[in-house]
Amino acid sequence: MRQQYYMPTRVIMGKDCIKSNPDIFREIGNKVLIVTGASSARKNGSLDDVTSVLSSNGQTWTIFDRVPPNPSIACVREGAALAKKENVDSVIAIGGGSPMDAAKAINLLACQDISDDNLFSGQYGTEIMPMIFIPTTAGTGSEVTPYSILTNDRAQTKTSLASPILFPKYAFLDAGYMENMPIDITINTAIDALSHSIEGMLSKRANPITNSIAAESIRRISSCFDALKSGKLTLEQRFELLYGSTLAGMVIANTGTTAVHSMGYSLTYFHNVDHGRANGLILPTFLSYISKYDPGIVGSILSIMGYKSVQEFKDVLDGLLGERESLSREEVEKYAAIASKSKNASNSIVIPGMEDLTDILSVALLK
Repeated sequence: MRQQYYMPTRVIMGKDCIKSNPDIFREIGNKVLIVTGASSARKNGSLDDVTSVLSSNGQTWTIFDRVPPNPSIACVREGAALAKKENVDSVIAIGGGSPMDAAKAINLLACQDISDDNLFSGQYGTEIMPMIFIPTTAGTGSEVTPYSILTNDRAQTKTSLASPILFPKYAFLDAGYMENMPIDITINTAIDALSHSIEGMLSKRANPITNSIAAESIRRISSCFDALKSGKLTLEQRFELLYGSTLAGMVIANTGTTAVHSMGYSLTYFHNVDHGRANGLILPTFLSYISKYDPGIVGSILSIMGYKSVQEFKDVLDGLLGERESLSREEVEKYAAIASKSKNASNSIVIPGMEDLTDILSVALLK
């Protein structure tokens, strides 16, 4: 079996790493489109740091801050129109998964003429502007992946654009931007990152390199479970989560995700459940399903976290997630049908059929 690992993004880590590297910002272009959300980048100081560096370099910028959670095709088309109007030559994304995912799609649509029908085809040209990504949550890993996940109303789910040209050129990791992040966002994003690494190990595209990175990610994230439950995290623990998230992004950049994401997308699309939370609600039940066929890999994953059973892991996640959402039988069947059509569902070492997906969702969330 042929295996490979590829991750072309240069990662710079540490306190004040943005202000310490003005030359990197200078090299990407003269006029930058900054893609971010409505407020968080302004509150945590990341936007100020970026604009300060750009100003000192003599670069100019335009801000697109109309990215909502779970960005739509309409959102990224609006951003692409602004990029073309302002004639920008580079892109900087600041924020969580939504601004980073949107920035990739905005960049692609600003550089190439792609219809909505072909947006998720993966068949693109090579034209793209250089990108710098600055994550301000520790969950998505989009700063080191070739994916852009958008809300796809036509399919009533979230769908990914995927291409090597969507890898950012640089990623800057500074946990200081997360010091005052609310605990619910901290928990949800941490579980998202954990899900990435666990699903990476359950992917049929996993290999020794991705498994070793995934194991390190799982170890670092799970070491913070007690702090997440207490709601009191040190800056060092914030960095553990951020680093673990980036490692998880490196994993799924090569392995992709599994049916956990496919099923979780319906919870987000139809019920506005945070993406990381949706994964966490389903993940233990999916592990139990996989363990029927491959108990060895599930046992290895649990061992990294210090658990002997899936139930121990589920108890910890339940303590972090609180009261679980519930679905009707009709919803379970509908969401299983949607998940069965996704690429993620067929990417597992054990491919769940329609009946399996229905059973997993039923055990996890049926009223």
